[in-house]
Amino acid sequence: MEVRRITRFEDVAAAGQLFDVAPRVEATRRFLADERHHLLIAYVEGVPVGMVTGVEMTHPDKGSEMFLYELGVDESYQGRGIGRELTSALARLARDRGCYGMWVVTELDNAAALATYRSAGGVLEGGKVLLEWNFGQAHPGM
Repeated sequence: MEVRRITRFEDVAAAGQLFDVAPRVEATRRFLADERHHLLIAYVEGVPVGMVTGVEMTHPDKGSEMFLYELGVDESYQGRGIGRELTSALARLARDRGCYGMWVVTELDNAAALATYRSAGGVLEGGKVLLEWNFGQAHPGM
């Protein structure tokens, strides 16, 4: 398995099956144009089999941290450590870029995600609550 940081639209389009819906051209170009946005894709024998996206966020009194936005592994490749390796690769990238930490949000009943994140060194933090604002259609294109 090889993990690559993706910077070209063509590479995103070629891995479109790894996303919830086909990547949108303008959104993909905006994502790739921002140096604080990161897309890593795992390849097995040249075939894209998993992806992780991360977004660096900086706050005046805290510095920068990495938000693990989304992780996806092709169903036929799940259970082989690809999600763990992608998560670890994003954590290494975050450290290399000077981030003081990395975080992710997932559902408490998502056992596969929790196992993946824990196996990559993530620690479940109690006492947190997620609040959400939806401005119209939550996910355009879905």
